[in-house]
Formats: sequence, structure tokens, C-alpha cells
Amino acid sequence: MPSAPDSAPASEALFARARSVVPGGVNSPVRAFRSVGGNPRFVTSARGPYLTDADGREYVDLIGSWGPMILGHTHPDVLAAVTEAAGRGFSYGTPSENEVALAEEIVARVEPVEQVRLVSSGTEATMSALRLARGITGRSRVVKFAGCYHGHVDALLAAAGSGVATFGLPDSAGVPASAAAETIVLPYNDVAALEAAFDTDGEHIAAVITEAAPGNMGVVPPLPGFTEALRRITREHGALLISDEVMTGFRCSRAGWYGLEGPYAAGAPDLFTFGKVMGGGFPAAAFGGPAGLMAALAPDGPVYQAGTLSGNPVATAAGLATLRGCADAVYAHLDHAAKTIADAAVSALTGAGVPHTIQWAGSMFSIFLTDRTVTNYDDAKTTNAPAYAAFFHSMLDQGVHLPPSAYEAWFVSAAHDDAALDRVLAALPAAARAASESFATIAL
Repeated sequence: MPSAPDSAPASEALFARARSVVPGGVNSPVRAFRSVGGNPRFVTSARGPYLTDADGREYVDLIGSWGPMILGHTHPDVLAAVTEAAGRGFSYGTPSENEVALAEEIVARVEPVEQVRLVSSGTEATMSALRLARGITGRSRVVKFAGCYHGHVDALLAAAGSGVATFGLPDSAGVPASAAAETIVLPYNDVAALEAAFDTDGEHIAAVITEAAPGNMGVVPPLPGFTEALRRITREHGALLISDEVMTGFRCSRAGWYGLEGPYAAGAPDLFTFGKVMGGGFPAAAFGGPAGLMAALAPDGPVYQAGTLSGNPVATAAGLATLRGCADAVYAHLDHAAKTIADAAVSALTGAGVPHTIQWAGSMFSIFLTDRTVTNYDDAKTTNAPAYAAFFHSMLDQGVHLPPSAYEAWFVSAAHDDAALDRVLAALPAAARAASESFATIAL
């Protein structure tokens, strides 16, 4: 199989065209390769565990569309479901059976969730869950954790300051300070900081929102007892707990992170958000919880939320086929494939003398090029980004497409067979040497 050298003229030409009509040449910033340098590969097709770019080069895909492609690209059952649904109509603007069936599948998998409202993106799901929590509690403030990403919602685009707890400052131009000022940003995995925030502002806090097991600063799982503490403290103060499973939902297990760590002695989170896997690669997401809380949504209750394409019949067909295909054997294979790659990466990096740590959330994992255990965002930022860039480009040149950022999770699929895994394993030693050389250059 041909390698993929750094020069990719067709992708470069497409990127030049894109930059003239699309800001930065991409429609989601991480795709621009700014974190690793070079030009992004424009993909023309994908099948199983492979991507093919505009230059005709094939890559083993360890991005998986950032999680949704759990069964692999263009899985026959999903393709058949989408084709059949599209043949009956692209969008109705009225209820359809597919959206009911997808909601039933989600409810059947996640025990605390009795009802869900379907939306079109993870951002929309978290935004709506936050509005619902504020509507139910009559409070305005929300607690989030530094390094956790919940979509580009104004109130949640805030980063931590230097103190233990700080009211958020906007982390993006265009976000009013007044919006971010209702957000309290805390260090992840810090129970004492959460208790202090509630001691000070508890009567004003509507909700705590957390990634169930963060994957957007790299994979940083909750320390033992942290989720229990979140539930206990929020319940004591009358606030809701929102568990963001957009990334982990139905990826870590049949019931997502909740299926691995729950049920909790202190009780389940009040609201959950889902996305990615449940859409099967199409724009679909959801938020849900007990029927009593969800009853506050219009048309039954006073909290308004709506969407023209919510419950789209083609997207729900893809999501339903994907979830129905996620049997126990799929999760067992994901675990095997991820462990095979991670073990080989550890061996290669160790052999090259590169400091590293690997962290897990089910089959999701991240490789941090640092010698410390990563428990929060400050720890995550100690990873050696230039060394990761060298590692990334070596893998890309050898036909393996990793996430183009040192702060993202790696994803495998049910389609990653022995042949695909062997290609990844063969590429790792040279990539580890490239990372080692980068470390040495930085040291000089």
C-alpha cells in the first residue's frame, strides 16, 4: 500500500480554493491542521477503517469523524437504512416513526433517561439542556470545568482563571462578558473547589455541566468518587447535574460512560446530552432525563426549544441502524483494537525514550507526551505539542490519520481489522523516533 508523503497537491489545491470562500479554509477549526502544521487532507471517500484523499492516497482512520463511525465508514446496514429512508423523503417537518424508534432505543439503553428531545448537534443539545435546567430551577448560573467542551454555546465558552474558582471570561470574541459571567469555571476533578463554589453561590447555581469522561482536552476520566461528589453536592443545593455524553454516549459501552461507571450511590445525573454515535455520521443529537423534568419543555411546559430539522427521518434512520448494530461483540472488538494500538504505542514511545502517558474512557484513549498523570486541564497542557506534531506527520506520511491535535481522543471502529491494525503498528516506531527527535531539538 503506498505511503502518504507530506506533499499532497490535490488537497493543497482544494485548501487554497477553500480559503477563498470559507474562513480558514475549514468548517470546524481543528480540521485546519493549525495545531500540527501543514495542510489538511481533503477526503473524497471512506469505507470501513479507511479514508481516501483527493490525491488517491489511503489512510487508516483513527478519527472516525470524531467518534460517530463506531461501525466503520459506509457500514452496509447503515447505508441501506439511509438509502431506504432517503427514498421516502429527505425531511417532512412533521413527526415520523423513525424519531420515535430512535428515542426508544436511547431510553432502552440509558436507564435514568425516560424521555429525550432530538436535536441536530451536540451544541444544540447542551444549549437546550442548560436552558431546561435554568427554567426548572429559576436560577441563572452554571458551573463547568476547565478543559471540558460543550459546544460553542456562549455561556460555556469560558476558560478557567488563575484562581481555584472564577467567574468565566469569554474564551472567544463575540461572546458577551455578561453571558460568560454567569458561568463559574472550576478545575476538573477538584471536589473542594466545587464545594467552595456552592458555599458562595449555591442559591444562584442552576446546574453543573460536565463531560461524563472528558475527551476534549484529551481523555481525562473522572477520579474515583468525583461523579458521586458532583451528584451529592448538586442535590444538596437544589441544582441539576448535566452529564454531557455527546462523545462518550454509546461509544464507551451500550449505555456510554454511565454504563461503565454507574449506577451511582448518590443517584443518576438529572439530564444527559448525546450526539455523535447516535447519529451514525449524520447531524443528530439529543438531550434527555426523567419524564418529570422533560415535561418542562414546550409544548407541555414553559421552556421553549424547537428545530426545523430535529428528528430528521434520514438522520434518525442512520442513528437507529448504528445503535442497533452496536452489539456486545462490537464493544469487545473496540476494546481489543484500542488496546492493541495503545500497547504498541507504549512500546514504541518507551523504546524511543519519549515521556508519555495513555488515558482511557472505554475504548477512547489519548496519548499525552508528558511524564505526569493528567487529571485536569493544567496537566493536559504539559503535553509536548511540537513532539506530537512530529509524531502525527510521521504517521500521516505512512498512511495513518490521527487526530490533528494533541488534545483529542483517538477512535477505533468495528471495521478496524487485523490488516488495518498491522498498518498502524508498523508506522508507530518511526513516529516515536520523530517525536523523540523533536524532544531533543526542543531541549537544545
